[in-house]
Amino acid sequence: MTGSPSTALRPQHPSPRPLRGLADAFGLEVRGDIDGVEVSGVSLASGAVQSGDLYVGVPGRNAHGAAYAAAAAERGAVAVLTDAAGAELVAQLVPDLPVLVTDDARAALGAVAAWIHRTAENPATLFAVTGTNGKTSVVYLLYGILQQLGILAGLTSTAERRIGDEAVTSSLTTPEASELHALLARMREVEVRAVGVEVSAQALSRHRVDGLVFDVAGFTNLSHDHLDDYTSMQEYYDAKLALFQPERARRGVVTVDSEWGRLLVEDSRIPVTTLTTRPDVEADWRLTVGAETATHTDFVLEGPDGRSITSSVPLLGWYMAANAALAIVMLVESGVDAGRIAEVLERDGGIRAYIPGRAERVSGDRGPLVYIDYGHSPDAFLQTLGAIRKFVEGRLIMLFGADGDRDTTKRAEMGAIAARGADVVVVTDFHPRTEDPAAIRAALIAGARAAVPEREIHEIADPRAAFRAALALAREGDAILYAGPGHEDYHEVNGVKIPYSARDDARQALREAGWPA
Repeated sequence: MTGSPSTALRPQHPSPRPLRGLADAFGLEVRGDIDGVEVSGVSLASGAVQSGDLYVGVPGRNAHGAAYAAAAAERGAVAVLTDAAGAELVAQLVPDLPVLVTDDARAALGAVAAWIHRTAENPATLFAVTGTNGKTSVVYLLYGILQQLGILAGLTSTAERRIGDEAVTSSLTTPEASELHALLARMREVEVRAVGVEVSAQALSRHRVDGLVFDVAGFTNLSHDHLDDYTSMQEYYDAKLALFQPERARRGVVTVDSEWGRLLVEDSRIPVTTLTTRPDVEADWRLTVGAETATHTDFVLEGPDGRSITSSVPLLGWYMAANAALAIVMLVESGVDAGRIAEVLERDGGIRAYIPGRAERVSGDRGPLVYIDYGHSPDAFLQTLGAIRKFVEGRLIMLFGADGDRDTTKRAEMGAIAARGADVVVVTDFHPRTEDPAAIRAALIAGARAAVPEREIHEIADPRAAFRAALALAREGDAILYAGPGHEDYHEVNGVKIPYSARDDARQALREAGWPA
C-alpha cells in the first residue's frame, strides 16, 4: 500500500522486540534470515514506514501492498508481513528483505501490532463507542468528563486523535490497527489513564480494532446508513453486534430507545447495563431532558440504588443529553463513582466539552443562528432539525448535500426530512467524488419536492455560494443548519481534496454580511 508520511501519533521511545519472537508467537512461516532482527513498529502504508518497522503488505483494490516493499525498505522497514502471493513479489523486488508469511495479513495485523507495541501491558481503561449517530459526541463527552475528574485522557474519533492537548487530524473514523496500537503505546508513555475510541461498523468488519479488549463498550443507536457497505440493516447490525462479545469487550452499556438496542441486549454475550430516554421503556438508567436552548441542554439521569445526576451539556438537542448520559453510565460501569461525577459536574456548572463540527454554533450574539453539523444520515437530519426548531423564533433554513460514491438509498429520505423540517431548503455539493454532482443534487431535490411540493428550494452547486445565498435569506431570529461537512477541511471532487472548511467559510461569510461570528 502506498501512502504519504503519516502524521499518526506513535511512541517516541519504542521498545524493540525480536522478530524471531514475533514469528514464534504467531506460528508464521519465515523466509530469509531474521536472527538478530528487531522490530519497533508496524505500518500498513509504505509511505508511513519508519526505521525499524515491520511493513504489512495486503492485497489492495489496484495492487498488492507487497509491490511497495522496496519503498518500505528504503524508508527503514526491517521485514515484511504478507501472504504467499505477496511473499513472491517481495522475493522478486527485495530478495534480501526477510518475509513473514500468513494466510491473511490484514486479519493478523491487529494481534501483531498489539504484540509489537505491548498493548496488553497498557494500564489505561479502554472505552469503545459504536452506533450510527453520536459516536464522536460520546467520545468527546467521555474525554471532557474525564478531564473534569482530573484523569489524563486520550481519544480517537472521526475528527481527530488526541492525547491531552496534543492532536492530529483523522483520516478514518477508526484508525487501522497498526496506527491504533501505536497511538495507545504513545499514550502509555505519557501515562494516559483512559481512552475513548470511536468504533465504526467498518472498523469491526475490517479488523481495525483487532488485538484490543475494551473495558466498556457503548451503543448509541442504529439507523439507515452505510448500506453501500452492508447489504441490509440486519447485516449492518451484525457488524455492530461483534463489539459486544467477550473477545472484544468486558462490559456494555446499551441505549434501548430503539428495537435495535433492545435486540442488542438480547444478543450480547457480555454483561450489559441499559439506558433509555423513553418513559415507556424499562432500563437500568433513565434520562429526563429539561430545558433545551441554543447553548445548552439540561438533564436528570437516574440510576439504580437511588443514584441521580442533575446537570447540563453545552450543546443543543435532547440527543446530546442522551450522548452525555451514555458517557456517564459508561464511566460508572468502568468503576468511577457516580457521586464523584455528580460532584465535579455541579462544581463546574455542567459538562465541559467541545465537539468539533457537531451542531457547532459559529454565529455570534447578533444575527441569525448558524450551526455547522457533521450529520449526513436521515436520522441525524431529523434530530438536529427538531432540536433547533424548539427554540428558533423565525425561519429555519437548511443547507446540505450528499456524499458521492456512498449509500444512494438514503438520498430521497434526506431530502424529504429536510423539506419537512426546514422552512427553506438549499441543496449544494458535498464530496461528489466520482459521481455526477448534478445527479446527486437532483435526487435530494426530488425527495424534498415529493415530501413537501410547496417548499422553497434552492439549488446552488458551489458550497461557498450556497452558504452565502442561505445567509442572504436569513434575518435576525432565523437559524441556518449547514449539515454534512462538520469538522472536515476539504471538499472531494474526482479524487482531489480541495481545501474547504465550512466552519471557517461560514464565519467569513457572517463577517462579510456584517454579523459577528
